Amino acid sequence: MRVEIWLAGNPQHFDLWLLGVVSIESQSPLDPHAHTRLCSFSVMKPIIYSALLITMTACQTASNGHRYPTSIDSLNQEAKPFQSVLALPEFETTPEAMQTNMELAIAHANASLDRIASLPADSLSFDNTIRALDDLSYLADLCASRIYLMKETSQDPAIREQGTELIKRFQDWAVGLDYREDVYRTIAAYASTEPALEGEDQKLLEEVIRDYRRAGLALPESERKEVERLRKELSSLSTDFDANITKAQKRLTFTEVELEGVPRSFLEMEGIKTGDDRYTVQANVTWHFLSIMENAKSESTRRRMKQARYQLAGKENVTLLQSILRLRTEIAHRLGYETWADYQTEVKMAGNGQTALDFLNDLKHGLQPKFDAELERYRTLKVEETGDPDAQIHLWDWRYFSNQLKKREYEVDSEQLRVFFPYKQTLQGMFDIYQQMFGLRFLPMDPPYKWVDDLELYGVVDSETGEPLGTFYLDMFPREGKFNHFAQFTLIGGKGFSDGIYQRPCVALICNFPAATDERPSLLSHNEVETLFHEFGHALHSILTRAKHARFSGTSVPRDFVEAPSQMLENWIWDKEQLDGFAADYRDPSKKIPSEILDRLKEARLATIATFYRRQLSFGILDLELHSLDPSEEAVDVIEASNQIISDVFLPVPEETTFATYFGHLTGYDAGYYGYAWADAIAADMATVFEESDQGYADQAIARRLRQHIYEPGGSRDANELIESFLGRKRSIQPFLKSIGIEAK
Repeated sequence: MRVEIWLAGNPQHFDLWLLGVVSIESQSPLDPHAHTRLCSFSVMKPIIYSALLITMTACQTASNGHRYPTSIDSLNQEAKPFQSVLALPEFETTPEAMQTNMELAIAHANASLDRIASLPADSLSFDNTIRALDDLSYLADLCASRIYLMKETSQDPAIREQGTELIKRFQDWAVGLDYREDVYRTIAAYASTEPALEGEDQKLLEEVIRDYRRAGLALPESERKEVERLRKELSSLSTDFDANITKAQKRLTFTEVELEGVPRSFLEMEGIKTGDDRYTVQANVTWHFLSIMENAKSESTRRRMKQARYQLAGKENVTLLQSILRLRTEIAHRLGYETWADYQTEVKMAGNGQTALDFLNDLKHGLQPKFDAELERYRTLKVEETGDPDAQIHLWDWRYFSNQLKKREYEVDSEQLRVFFPYKQTLQGMFDIYQQMFGLRFLPMDPPYKWVDDLELYGVVDSETGEPLGTFYLDMFPREGKFNHFAQFTLIGGKGFSDGIYQRPCVALICNFPAATDERPSLLSHNEVETLFHEFGHALHSILTRAKHARFSGTSVPRDFVEAPSQMLENWIWDKEQLDGFAADYRDPSKKIPSEILDRLKEARLATIATFYRRQLSFGILDLELHSLDPSEEAVDVIEASNQIISDVFLPVPEETTFATYFGHLTGYDAGYYGYAWADAIAADMATVFEESDQGYADQAIARRLRQHIYEPGGSRDANELIESFLGRKRSIQPFLKSIGIEAK
């Protein structure tokens, strides 16, 4: 067996990878100790971060005769003319390996920081200061990204537990990066020379200096050290908060009568029927929760499910969240910001917390008439169903009666539409659309390591040039201990090195779609198909990147813009021509979704869209309000405040629930949840470019523009510039307002 180890970088600088190919010839499978020896051979070169590229000769041949590689080895052969390299993460499979490699990663990064700090004043350059910082952070992140993914996906509780502790340590170290005063002096000395930089290099310099300012390096030493201490404490608490959400579980049992209205297909799924007239559902599994909330006729059943969902991680996270908010407010105040919302939004498109909050409040008021009308339509249905003329719509009612409205007035049954979206068929249909539109090929590969048996791996190749662009994993179904939402995780980001070699990305899509049963395949709802198209859009954003520096690679864009490219791609599943390419009844593939059904689906969406957005706005306003606290005020009861905001903006929240303790966006998206609606407005505007084309969403030329102007640059240019370069004009919010039923003023 021949193994190639690709190490990127410059042999004169140990903080980069060494360019070249090291070949090992053997007649037997890879010696399990070979990797350890290679690591010790070059401790200061982060071989631990790259993958062992095991030679496999299998290839696919396209209709045009081009042989498409289906292994990392063959992908790298194809990548050589493009001066790029691909790798797969070599995942740690024991807690001990995780510990060892994290220590090596931090040690290597610290050694790189020491070299920057010791540079003579007359030798400073962009490469050995600003780029070197980007390089060392990138290499350290490779190890942390692997461990973070294992923390969220491993089936081994010991791996998940160790991962949580190591990520806390890594984040603590990462905070400390900002407070290496010796490194800062070197960076500041270089910046003071006012180097003649352009484009992405100049943007990187400006943002590095900005980061030091935002970390408090301009403060007196004692205050600076206090901010560092507070940030490290905040990072640790945030990791614990996230871990508690992942671990939170709540099983509820119901009788068949209590589950009247819930599809028989759901009740017959493995693990649901747990006894004679006994059905067990999990409030922490999103599709379990939605199946009950959208279909259960019994109000008491819906209420029990809602309360269970809104109490998850309540005991564990209430105190943590109070402390997190207190720390954030104190940090912002010490850094000279009025609020944490102002601190967080300074680097986003909104620019400050008030602008973001005003945006949400304007939408809230604009939607009020339609929201009231929708609630009254739901209430009418509840009166008819219950016979109670005074019936009111509660928090646990809206999904059910929204679904009933779609069924009764628009003849749209989301459960019946599932037969048109078997998972594998839908996945391939999405692949076909994105491949055709963006000029790509997705090639199945054999994962050298599987953290779950049904894990899939694909390579991505440019269909016109044959250039390999990256790889992605698919982990698509729920299991105990797994991350319980839908997200893309970057494992290896795109990055150009100073010698001209470009590291292509590797990402993982982690989802929780309904699993297959012995009787039928995994069947997705139309909403779940929308989620699939959306999340894979993030993967494309990462993989198609051509940003030179890791800081700007892929989805490393302002957080209130990052959702826009993916949200825009959701439009494909509302287009009849695109749907017909893959949406077909799995029992009879000749049956497609009729045009009138799709039209009614669109009408039903518009008929309930104010409810959808008012709920989303309630979360965004909650997020911004919690992060706009006055540090001079006494501590606010986070549960009381959160529940009150949701009650005011959306629907009353039961007092005994603790929604905020399970609201994972409060870490990672803190003071940023408004970005979903903000990005929706951008996405609706971008969609008009396709809608105005004679070819509609089949216009490949526009899709290639989208790839070139939005996906490839990443964060290397100002977001407004990217959007306007694609649009060919200034941005407008009018398409978004029209799409949600708000009349233009």
